[in-house]
Amino acid sequence: MDASPFFQLPYWDALTGEERTLVEDNLRTLRFPKGALVLAGGDCLGLLLVTRGCLRAYLLSEEGREVTIFRVGPGECCVLSATCVMSQIHFETHMEAEEDTELLLLSSGVFRRLTEENVSIRCFLYEMAAERFSEVLWIMQQILFMGFDRRLALFLLEASRREGPRLRMTHEQMARDLGSAREVVTRMLRRFSQEGLVELGRGSVIVKDPEGLRRLAGE
Repeated sequence: MDASPFFQLPYWDALTGEERTLVEDNLRTLRFPKGALVLAGGDCLGLLLVTRGCLRAYLLSEEGREVTIFRVGPGECCVLSATCVMSQIHFETHMEAEEDTELLLLSSGVFRRLTEENVSIRCFLYEMAAERFSEVLWIMQQILFMGFDRRLALFLLEASRREGPRLRMTHEQMARDLGSAREVVTRMLRRFSQEGLVELGRGSVIVKDPEGLRRLAGE
């Protein structure tokens, strides 16, 4: 199996020859079509490394409402899919393939062994977890303390940085990402359109005035 993406990980040089062999021998390649559930809350798969596509991580309420907390793109790792390795942390994250996605999986058992035997892996694990939790806290801050107009402006700016000014997504998809109702998103987008910040199309939104959105978002 081609394990070359793992050579780029911060801890790779700190592994012993035996540990590198262990990683290479236990990597699995997984492929998921767009929309497939990759991780259900409470599952513990192991360390994930996306090689193609994108994963969307989200929280799911008892009522079925979703809030996107972060995305994992090509070349990026996710350790919250291995929370059973972190005895002090229990975090029920769901993940879906936002597009056709390929990833490498290092099982939780092997990853646990590496963290127990190599302090560099342990440091990597908690640094990555802290980085993800920082993203989660930022989302929670937005939900708790920001008006929806500012939250939507931030969302549109971030999405346009990833995809360009034309965002091919429905109001329902935006509502899912933001943990809101479709009607609320539609109403705010219409306001943005009237103010010349965006242009609304069928199944898409075009960012027309990023500077105006930045002012609204307080960036």
